[in-house]
Amino acid sequence: MPADEVPFMSTLTERINKAVKDGYTDSLKVTKQGLYSTMKDKTYGPDEVRVIDFCRFEGQSDPADNSIMYVIETADGVKGTLVDAYGAYADEHVNKFMTEVEEISKKHPK
Repeated sequence: MPADEVPFMSTLTERINKAVKDGYTDSLKVTKQGLYSTMKDKTYGPDEVRVIDFCRFEGQSDPADNSIMYVIETADGVKGTLVDAYGAYADEHVNKFMTEVEEISKKHPK
């Protein structure tokens, strides 16, 4: 497919809608205990999480508008998205958790 025919999704809303359409329907959150699935009412550790994809979004004029969306699947098949601010406004718990997930995936690639 030529590059000019590839659909380009530029907004966070478009990317979330695409992820939901692809089956990533859970709205995931990071708590002090780990990654929380609202649908399963269950918390996962970094070793139970795999990042399928991620996208960064930059605000046009305000750095507070920078965000990142992770498309995630858990070891038991939960599929969802996690959204956080990016950069100076990022949640420290999300950043720490996702760094741990990244380190584990580097040690044990799937």
